This record gives sequence, structure tokens and C-alpha cells, in this order.
Amino acid sequence: MPDVELRKMLVTVETIYHEFGPAPAQPLQRAAALAIIRNPFAGGYVEEISGFMDDLKPLGLDMADRLIAALGGDPAVVEGFGKGAIVGTGGELEHGALWHVPGGYSMRERLGDSKAIVPSTKKVGGPGTRLDIPITHINASYVRSHFDAIEVGLPDSPRQDEMLLALVMSTGARIHNRVGGLAAADIRGEDGLR
Repeated sequence: MPDVELRKMLVTVETIYHEFGPAPAQPLQRAAALAIIRNPFAGGYVEEISGFMDDLKPLGLDMADRLIAALGGDPAVVEGFGKGAIVGTGGELEHGALWHVPGGYSMRERLGDSKAIVPSTKKVGGPGTRLDIPITHINASYVRSHFDAIEVGLPDSPRQDEMLLALVMSTGARIHNRVGGLAAADIRGEDGLR
């Protein structure tokens, strides 16, 4: 499989202190790591692409490490995660699907083998395309308080022959969450759902 050619990377952290109501004891932090890589399959149909997932694994681990570092260095503070990809217009949606395994399993590995599936989204678009990446709790997908999203994108990316790959993490529930459902404190962690 081809080498991973990285053009640029961005790591950003958003800190939310309050949402109209009283400030919580601990602000919520949401972080995103974006990597812009050359899409080795851009420009035409290639039948066998799945081997590229193995090539992307080191990038996934590096991005997960950068996110944890940006959130203070302790993986125990991470309660939510998600992933996504924007494929440049010279590629196809399936190229973004190559990020499912290396992106998701890298975060799960660095966070102590979390139980929940890592939510994901992908699309094809040109430079400046934005993507809303869903977030759920790392151990139970049904924890409503942690349903969230982070919008990501870069003005010059992805170019036609590139992909923007993203991982996101958060340190807790939405500020002032109050729509009920399974509480994080009540997770059984048996199936990644509850």
C-alpha cells in the first residue's frame, strides 16, 4: 500500500464555561485533531483499498495522543469521542471509510479499550468544506447527556487529491444537560450501549 503523505495537522481545544445558566464546577473541553493527507486513490477507481487502513494506524495513534495531551495528558478525563473524514472531490466516499478502523481503534486503545462504538461521519467536498462530527460517551452509546458534535474543517482543505481525517474527544456531558435517559454514573458497560 502507499505511504501516508501528511501535508498539515491541526489540534484545537474549545473550553465551554457556561451556556446561559450558572457556570459548572468544571468547564467542558472539546478537542479536535485534523490531519490533511494525500489521497493515494484519487483520480480513478481502485478495487483493493482496504490495506491502507493498516498504513493509517500510526497516524490514528499519533492523533489520539495529541488529543489526550491537549486535554491535559490524562486519558481518564476523556468521556466522549467521535471521528470523521472529508474526501476531496477527486476521491470517493469509500476512501473516507478507510478511517473507521484506524481512527476509532486508535482512540479506543489510548483510552483503555472503551466499550462504545466510535460514532462517525464522512462526506466528499472541496476546500473549506465543514463536517459535524458526532460525539457519544466512550463506554455507552445511550448516555444522552454526552450526545454532542464538533464542527471541523480548514479553509484550504481538502484539495482534490487529499483527505481530511479527524478525531475528536470531549471531557464530559453538555453543559446543563437535562433531557434524561441513562446517566453516565449508571453505565453497566457490558455491550457498549448501556
